[in-house]
Amino acid sequence: MSLSASLNTALSSLATTAEQTSVLSRNIARVGDPTASRKNANVITMPGSGVRLASVTRVVNVALFNNVLSTTSSVAGQRAIADALDQLEQTINDTELDSSPAALMQKLANAIQQYASAPDSIAHAQSAVAVARDVATALNSATDLVQNVRSQADAEISGSVDSLNTLLSRFQSVNAEVVKGTRSGADVTDYLDQRDQLLKQISEEIGIRATTRANNDMAIYTDSGVTLFDVTARSVSFQPTSIYGAATTGNAVYADGVPITGSSATMGVGSGRIVGLVKVRDDLATTYQSQLDEVARGLISAFAESDQSAVPALPDVPGLFTWSGAPALPPGGSITPGLAGAIRVNALVDPDQGGNAKLLRDGGIGGAAYLYNSGGVSGYTDRLEQLQEQMNAAQSFDPAAKLSSSATLNSFASSSAAWLEEARRTASDEADYRSTLLERSSEALNKVTGVNLDEEMTLMLELERTYQASSKLISTIDAMLGALLASMR
Repeated sequence: MSLSASLNTALSSLATTAEQTSVLSRNIARVGDPTASRKNANVITMPGSGVRLASVTRVVNVALFNNVLSTTSSVAGQRAIADALDQLEQTINDTELDSSPAALMQKLANAIQQYASAPDSIAHAQSAVAVARDVATALNSATDLVQNVRSQADAEISGSVDSLNTLLSRFQSVNAEVVKGTRSGADVTDYLDQRDQLLKQISEEIGIRATTRANNDMAIYTDSGVTLFDVTARSVSFQPTSIYGAATTGNAVYADGVPITGSSATMGVGSGRIVGLVKVRDDLATTYQSQLDEVARGLISAFAESDQSAVPALPDVPGLFTWSGAPALPPGGSITPGLAGAIRVNALVDPDQGGNAKLLRDGGIGGAAYLYNSGGVSGYTDRLEQLQEQMNAAQSFDPAAKLSSSATLNSFASSSAAWLEEARRTASDEADYRSTLLERSSEALNKVTGVNLDEEMTLMLELERTYQASSKLISTIDAMLGALLASMR
């Protein structure tokens, strides 16, 4: 090998070592960054002209990365469900605190029993009515909370859709840079890292799967197969609903014009924050509302008054508890949406509204034909005992409430509280479990593709020795050329 060829080899080695050191520096600068992948400087030998940097690539593991994406989606969806159920739990809290509908109904049963033991006591009568008022208020407040949770979920769906559209727009810009750089042979590894990070953020909002094509181009689909990105970002749309009532039905989310949530969705998505919020809005909260409505219907039915005429001809009417549809009773055995928000204590028996609490004992709240204590006997207990029996009697409940279709009023209310608590506990445990899976998956991915400082320091020592060897070779060639020139003088 000639001296000039040797010099060119040494110089190419120095230049290549400098480029390798630059890549190494980029790796070290992002040690501990979970969004960074390790970059490799790929060197090739050029016959007769030394070495050069052929390309910069990054370490990837497609299987682990896809697992992180799917787990991220499931965690986000389950966490949205758990957070919403934590809010709904405020309607029951600790049943021992007498603040839940179930606890208050037991308290009402006790108050009526006490009144029956002293039917001439106005204090006992007023106490029973006061507890009834607390029961109605608890059901009203629970309905308000349930609908607030639904409204909040709807607003968060809107926010997630906006975030998703923004992320898809950013993904389009980064993907274009990746394709452009790949075609020109440029280093696109940092853009690829950015694109992966955007995929993780997108997967939080909705379950996705991504495919890579020629020139590192990528397409994104929902986990059900609807296109979210293919060369350009597709529109994700949602029309929020500002006010929620028990009968309100939320709107569906559309991706590329296809409904992906709701009963009309033929390609419904299976995971992500949006899915979790839709489940809260359209399933969990509505089911709990139905249970509250059935409790309210059971109360109105249990305390209803019947015609006391010798030949009864009038229909049963609301007694202690009434509602907006009075004087009719709510249809038996079926859910009346929003009834728990409309139930109230009849003003005729409520002292706070100018009523007479003793009508609870005597009847006649619905009119003269419904008077039970026609003789005005102060020790009359038949009606109070009847009310106790009706509260303890089995009633028919709508199976759509997802509880027993036949139960006593108290047991149905208790089952509703247990249903909510079990749903909350299950959702919380599942969210914690999936969060642990995500943590483990992320650690495994980072271990394979992330930057390891020990490895980088080892490579730095190797590059340092390469640099020293190249420098030594150049110094030797310089000395040889100097000696050669000196001998020619």
